[in-house]
Amino acid sequence: MIHAPGSLPIVQFQRAESTDADALVALRIAAMRESLERIGRFDPQRARERFLSTFDPTRTRHIVVDGHRVGFVVTTPQVEWLSLDHLYIDPSSQGRGIGAAVLADVFDESRRLGLPVRVGALKQSDSNRFYQRHGFELVDEGEFDCYYLRPLDRDIAA
Repeated sequence: MIHAPGSLPIVQFQRAESTDADALVALRIAAMRESLERIGRFDPQRARERFLSTFDPTRTRHIVVDGHRVGFVVTTPQVEWLSLDHLYIDPSSQGRGIGAAVLADVFDESRRLGLPVRVGALKQSDSNRFYQRHGFELVDEGEFDCYYLRPLDRDIAA
């Protein structure tokens, strides 16, 4: 359980099950829809297929606030970094500090592993500013995504 600083909500995590796949896909689509529409790439079927092709419930955790599932996070240790594969918060729960509280947990995991954190974010998505605010540095760009790395020695931004 994570208690974010100040008056932010208490965030808990629950392991996902394989039967959660459809609900996770729906949440991912809801969270990404606006950003994907902005760049003309919104395709619910493609989003579903991309997620399900790599879905591993053993690495997926539900984000729970006040007893309600409001998002999910997926991390995967790699040789050179901890990959933050997915971090989605339901749009109705965004802007409450939940994402920052989840990142604090991800940063704890990266410190335990001795690895920096790497994440990709869709170009023109608000998530780019979110990650930069929390110490991620742009290291690469693809056709549709920006890739960030957060070194080990940084503290989470308030």
